[in-house]
Amino acid sequence: MKDAPGTSGLILEEPLLWEKGKKGRNGMSVSASDVPAAALPEDLVGDGPDFPDLSEVDVVRHYTRLSQWNFGVDTGTYPLGSCTMKYNPKVNEKQAATPVIAAAHPMLDDELCQGTLELIYKLEKHLAIITGMDHVSAQPAAGAHGELAGMLIIDAYHRSRNSKRTKILMPDTAHGTNPASAALCGYKPVKIESGKRGILEVEDIRQLMDEETAGIMITNPNTLGLFEENIREIAAIVHEKGGLVYADGANMNAIMGIVDLKKCGVDVLHLNLHKTFSTPHGGGGPGAGPVCVVSELEKFLPYPRISFDGSEYSRDYNRPESIGRIHAFHGNFGVLVRAYSYILTMGAENLRMASQLAVLNACYLKVQLKDYLHLAYNRPCMHEVVFSDKRQLEHKITTLDIAKRLMDCGYHPPTIYFPLVVSGAIMIEPTESECLDDLDRFVAVVRRITMEAMEQPELLTNAPQRFKVKRLDETRAARQPCLCG
Repeated sequence: MKDAPGTSGLILEEPLLWEKGKKGRNGMSVSASDVPAAALPEDLVGDGPDFPDLSEVDVVRHYTRLSQWNFGVDTGTYPLGSCTMKYNPKVNEKQAATPVIAAAHPMLDDELCQGTLELIYKLEKHLAIITGMDHVSAQPAAGAHGELAGMLIIDAYHRSRNSKRTKILMPDTAHGTNPASAALCGYKPVKIESGKRGILEVEDIRQLMDEETAGIMITNPNTLGLFEENIREIAAIVHEKGGLVYADGANMNAIMGIVDLKKCGVDVLHLNLHKTFSTPHGGGGPGAGPVCVVSELEKFLPYPRISFDGSEYSRDYNRPESIGRIHAFHGNFGVLVRAYSYILTMGAENLRMASQLAVLNACYLKVQLKDYLHLAYNRPCMHEVVFSDKRQLEHKITTLDIAKRLMDCGYHPPTIYFPLVVSGAIMIEPTESECLDDLDRFVAVVRRITMEAMEQPELLTNAPQRFKVKRLDETRAARQPCLCG
């Protein structure tokens, strides 16, 4: 597979800093101290930690080599389904790093941070227009945090009406954090199985929805990459019983600027700025998960709310029915700046086109690979497509083997074994970032791997071979992890 990316090159070994250091090495020049010497704390004297002595070049090379062990969207195609690992334009980084923006102290009085408040205010307005919702709070710090805020809002709504609700409807194609977010608010998730076409059936909702159910948490498009076509009918049933419709907007990249969520019957929606709006993603954060609501629920949004009287922006803390503050200060402000920059540089037409191209790319992969990998649902997909290892199992090759072999070929693996409704799932989301040449290269590699599964299965079962770390014993790694570095 000579034309695959990442199949050759240096594998740089790198010792620990303590193994690199030598006494007397110095990486910096420090001027003479002009303050009196002070005794070190006891834990730093005698048998305390022994920090390595390193030169500047030692430190630079160490962290550069460590960075080269990583794979990111700047490295190559990152087809991680359900995560929307799209390219992060560097102009957004430039704006976020602008000194007057980055250095603004979060505790400044309103009159001293008008620009900061204006940016958040306008970002919330833009997100409301893009989604079709009425009001937005940019305070939540991540997708699951936005889910929690949304469920707290639903709970506050029912409590304000003295309505005792104990359950929440939960499709099997919802994102994995949805049940946890509902449970944290005291609701029991009620599982709904998808129909034969991979979407929810109206009659199933009708049978399960009652006056004890707070509503439904629905991911649309769902985790099978399919649009929930019955969303309006489902919303009507939920509303008829006094419930609310929560939409998980993690897959918004398929419908941005195309679908009006409010017209679909959605009452509460969260967004992942680190997915759809192209801010940095992964590594534990930072992220942002704005929560969007219809007008009736605006009073429950987290405080402070940013308002504008025509001349001045201010923070409104007088929100007696608010769910309260859920994040310190302005939320993850740097992420909000990046998302605002992305929206302004793209404009309405290009935001819509981004979703159109994301769907086109996923549909292209579906058509190109459906004769090589088993297609879970052979119908039009949205931003991602779900295959499985059903055809390879007869050669004793599994989804995990395919994923490990893709690593040898220079690709980050797609999401595997999720969603759980598809056995041996292989979920691929190319996003709009990949051009036709890159898609064709990925297709060629996957096709070749499926041939290897029949002709040279050992290439898959022994993969990866071109990495510093080879195939792990999955069970032992989970039960006896090595945490010593």
